[in-house]
Amino acid sequence: MAEEVKAPPKEKIPRQPMPEQEPKVRARNFQEVPHGYTKELALKEAQRCIQCKDPRCKQGCPVEIEIPAFIKCIKEGDFEGAIRKLWEKNSLPAVCGRVCPQEVQCEGLCIVGRKDAPVAIGNLERFAADYQRMHGKDILPPKPEPTGKKVAVVGAGPAGLTVAGDLIQKGHAVHMFEALHGPGGVLLYGIPEFRLPKAIVAQECNFLERMGVKIEVNAVIGRSETVDELLENFDAVFLAVGAGLPVFLKIPGEHFIGVYSANEYLTRSNLMKAYTFPAYDTPIVKGKNVATFGGGNVAMDGARTALRLGADHSYIIYRRSHDELPARGAEIHHAEEEGVEFLLLTNPLRFLGDSEGRLTAVECLRQELGEPDASGRRRPIPIPGSEFTVEIDTAVIAIGSGSNPLLTKSTPGLALNKWGYIVADPKTGKTMKQKVWAGGDIVTGSATVILAMGAGRLAANSIQDYLTMGW
Repeated sequence: MAEEVKAPPKEKIPRQPMPEQEPKVRARNFQEVPHGYTKELALKEAQRCIQCKDPRCKQGCPVEIEIPAFIKCIKEGDFEGAIRKLWEKNSLPAVCGRVCPQEVQCEGLCIVGRKDAPVAIGNLERFAADYQRMHGKDILPPKPEPTGKKVAVVGAGPAGLTVAGDLIQKGHAVHMFEALHGPGGVLLYGIPEFRLPKAIVAQECNFLERMGVKIEVNAVIGRSETVDELLENFDAVFLAVGAGLPVFLKIPGEHFIGVYSANEYLTRSNLMKAYTFPAYDTPIVKGKNVATFGGGNVAMDGARTALRLGADHSYIIYRRSHDELPARGAEIHHAEEEGVEFLLLTNPLRFLGDSEGRLTAVECLRQELGEPDASGRRRPIPIPGSEFTVEIDTAVIAIGSGSNPLLTKSTPGLALNKWGYIVADPKTGKTMKQKVWAGGDIVTGSATVILAMGAGRLAANSIQDYLTMGW
């Protein structure tokens, strides 16, 4: 009897890295860092998905994308099917594929990731969106019959765009009001070109406009028109104005020339295009020694922008250790590769300046980690006598932002918490004011793009219930 020959074991496919610019090259330009997957890389990575019957990855997605389904389409070469499946739950896939913290959300729950690197869900989402933009047909989701209902969305950032995309597909008329001269919110003015190109944001917003969303820019609700006046013409209002009020360190010397809030520094570079000098002669201090204070994604954006504007030294000064940095792992890794210098367990005490009021240095105190505080992170404890000085000519304060009171103070009936954020039901987005919903940073304070989108999804569902069944 012939001996049975066993087939060789199937070769395990490793996670496919995304090609990107070399660190020394990209640190001096504003072009996007990762190049994105080729078709061949996407097909190979899609094969790693084992199509779980109970996909935990979907549970980790705030907007509940059918992740195995869109990856299956890519695996089969049906790229149009992949983007259509994404559009069912997400109107901004090209954005989410670039800036979402997948490592702690969908990819963090991937079953494949238990024994191997998780499936690169974010990279595949980006591929599907980019392939559609560059090679796909000019397609749109099916257009429903009009309901005759009208919804006003105040703020064209991630939360507002999500609500608009969801409700236009329900047949409601949607009118967005954006205070700036272009839609996108933090996607436009906050996230640098090298991480999220403005053309991508414009394309995603244009997609919503082609679906029928009306976007009105230079419309400052609370000044040009009140929420109560909107309610006279709309059946529901969703407030998504973000949290754009700068927060400072409150230490001596913050008045010196060269001290910026991250909001101003990044807005000058992004929205006002300082990075395109001399095409745009936007006033911005192109410091030689720049310190960014904070450890989140915004801080990484500030420090990496400083390098691209010509800094010899770009520091991150953060009062906890590397393990406590709240930024995405990919952003920290890119910053380190590009040459950002991390001064960790360091607390700023005061800024120093010259006789003309210009910033010259920051005095700091070294710290060590003690017991965990209320956030669960180990609390930094000062080390007496460890003061030292860092010579800098530019400081970027990236420790968070607060709520702008312009809209909230002009809207009677809204309940606010002690920080000035709008009080809204976390499951529905309903506020204390009838026919008004709110979501995103104006409710939670500064958070991620995808969490704002998740809040928009919950609010859109609640608004849909109201428009069809009543409050």
